Amino acid sequence: MLFKDTIEKINDEIIHCQRCPRLTTWRNEVARQKRKAFLDWDYWGKPVPGFGDNQAQVFILGLAPGAHGSNRTGRMFTGDASGDFLYPALNKAGFASQPGSVHLSDGLRLSNIFISAVCRCAPPGNKPNIDEMKECHPFLEREIHLIKPKVIVALGRIAYERILKLFDLRKEQFRFKHGSIHQIGKNLNLVCSYHPSRQNTQTGRLTREMFDQIWSDVNNLLIG
Repeated sequence: MLFKDTIEKINDEIIHCQRCPRLTTWRNEVARQKRKAFLDWDYWGKPVPGFGDNQAQVFILGLAPGAHGSNRTGRMFTGDASGDFLYPALNKAGFASQPGSVHLSDGLRLSNIFISAVCRCAPPGNKPNIDEMKECHPFLEREIHLIKPKVIVALGRIAYERILKLFDLRKEQFRFKHGSIHQIGKNLNLVCSYHPSRQNTQTGRLTREMFDQIWSDVNNLLIG
């Protein structure tokens, strides 16, 4: 019998993954100690699987779960400042059913978008190392192979670099710049955006207007 891959199978493997000792120890420690504001939460404390529409034309790639965001809630960009910036933009652009996301049962649904990450475990200091990103790379490769998106949105330089590695592309030919759009395949475009991290949004490096334009461009690519 031939092996048949599915998003559900990938997600199950991700949730049970313990390949990276540093990350396994860190995410478990965070889940035990908790943040004072979330003492009544039962932290997820495991690798966070992808989330969204399995038939999506748009694939979002972020960096990694936040220690007290996705590592707490169990869903990408849920319960943290980055999600507070991302989901209103997706809702405005018609990709999300609501402008906020706080927990797994809050009713959020994504349409035509699938969200993934370079690293599936919350890393210390929000900085996964090269080996940890390599361990997660096969999950990303399988997701993109199954979903076959028309547009990939790289949130941040690390996500952009991981996509270049996946498609064996050179930085010199496809440079990272917020708002840049690169055709990287016959029917595939890469859209680059600053990551909606608090560091970027609170300093004004990434404004809501700049971010809204990203999703307007994505919609235009789907129409074109």
